[in-house]
Amino acid sequence: MIRVLVFAVLAILGFFILHGVVAVVSQGLVETHRTQFTPFFSQGVDGLIGTVGLVFVSYVGLTQVASLAEEVEHPDRNIPLGMVLALATVIVVYVVGVYIMVAVLGTDALGQSLTPVADAAGKFATWLPAGAGVVLIVAAAVAAFASMSNTGILAASRYPLAMARDHLLPEGLAKLGRFRTPVHSTIMTAVLLIAFILVLDVVEVAKLASALQLLLFGLINIAVIVMRESHIESYDPGFRSPLYPWVQVAGIAFPLILVAEMGWLAALFSIGIVAASIGWYNYYARGRLVRDGAIYHVFERLGRRRYAGLDRELRDIMKEKGVRAEDLFDHVVARAFVIDTEETADLSRIIHQASGLMAQRVPATAEQIAEDISRGVKMGGTPVSHGSALLHARLPGVDVSELVIVRCKSAVDLSETGEYMSRQAGDAPIQAVFVLVSGESDPGQHLRILAQLAGRIEDEDFMDEWLACTDEQQLKETLLRDDRFMSLELKTETPSEALIGSALKDLRMPEGSLVALIRRRGETLVPRGSTVLHEWDRLTIIGEPLGLKELAERYGGHS
Repeated sequence: MIRVLVFAVLAILGFFILHGVVAVVSQGLVETHRTQFTPFFSQGVDGLIGTVGLVFVSYVGLTQVASLAEEVEHPDRNIPLGMVLALATVIVVYVVGVYIMVAVLGTDALGQSLTPVADAAGKFATWLPAGAGVVLIVAAAVAAFASMSNTGILAASRYPLAMARDHLLPEGLAKLGRFRTPVHSTIMTAVLLIAFILVLDVVEVAKLASALQLLLFGLINIAVIVMRESHIESYDPGFRSPLYPWVQVAGIAFPLILVAEMGWLAALFSIGIVAASIGWYNYYARGRLVRDGAIYHVFERLGRRRYAGLDRELRDIMKEKGVRAEDLFDHVVARAFVIDTEETADLSRIIHQASGLMAQRVPATAEQIAEDISRGVKMGGTPVSHGSALLHARLPGVDVSELVIVRCKSAVDLSETGEYMSRQAGDAPIQAVFVLVSGESDPGQHLRILAQLAGRIEDEDFMDEWLACTDEQQLKETLLRDDRFMSLELKTETPSEALIGSALKDLRMPEGSLVALIRRRGETLVPRGSTVLHEWDRLTIIGEPLGLKELAERYGGHS
């Protein structure tokens, strides 16, 4: 519904702008004079800056896009792209629209009109039936208010939701309703908005909203500088602001100037918001959470302490965002070593077994690998949950991430690992262990692969599927993303019969698709280009969703 309203508004405004520009430029329909734009700055630079601050609330949609990041697909790409396109669209509509209204109505009439767009349309759209131009503009205004109110409440309600999750507001605001929406947070936001509109003057509301938005923009730019200068390894944004840090410095300075030019009320309001926020944190939130921030990572570089909790928060964000195409997560899983045992095994034994396998592929000895992994375990850097443990290390000279998958049906003995890891595991027996080794050059990729594994093992059905697997191939398929792989068993008298007897190098595969594993007579093979396919082979094929869909339609198979 919102999409329909937005397209309707843009269509009507597009009609207004195109028709208005033609009317103004041709001077055949509207009599314009240069005196309409003279003097250009009647109130000087101060008047211009004050007006900029007043109308800044019109750009609030930019932060609304970011506040909905949790519900956006591919946020690394779509959020920056959406912001740029939205800003460009708004600038064109505002600038050209105001130019048309001034040229058609003149500054005096424009200043006295409460419906300037409709009045301007009524003057140059004379070929329409009487009042039709005005009706169109009124319809656009109603649609704009409806879509803006809907998206405004939608976005604004996510702020108390996020704050409640972080224990900065009562936990009731974080509860989701039947449709997985924050009902309590949305109701509170709507009630507050209605109260402000009914009680406060519209112009003052615009000033205060703009001041708050300017304050928010300034704080966001400060946060970007702190995060970039912290050099946190797990801080790995998909989009990096260009012209750093000059854009951020300007983004801090200009809001301060604009708020100051908007008058004492806006300045006092901004100061009051900051003071109230600090007071609320000290009164309500301080005892409910342990959090400092990225600034301590900056202090670490100056010889002070750092805050490790932020690394965990950023890893959680990575888990929600998922891996990137260049991370080749599916390839890492497909070529992983597998250790499958029925007996109870202590963790140190598993580490040495996995290190021995890793030493076949990475430029390090088994002892060096085991030492680095064990060091991470002792330092408490091993995530443990839902019956699984993620052991990992980063080593110099490693070009491609390598993985060892371990299933221990009788559980892993953690008695020698110390209290921290046992406490993390809780009562759940550890029956899945993943050992990941990556290079030092791309810590973000290393953490994204870990986060993808963590996201999979937290699925409710993971452990049941894990324990039910009958072979190495199924264990790997349990970890693969559902939309990135398919299984295909070759049988005669089926569409897959066409593949029997063919070498892999001769197959017509969609771009990006790859036969990663072959299960043949109880053994799992890592195929080569010369591998010839036999009847009853079970293939694990990884690739892009569209390519896999094409293969499924051609040969059958399932994901």
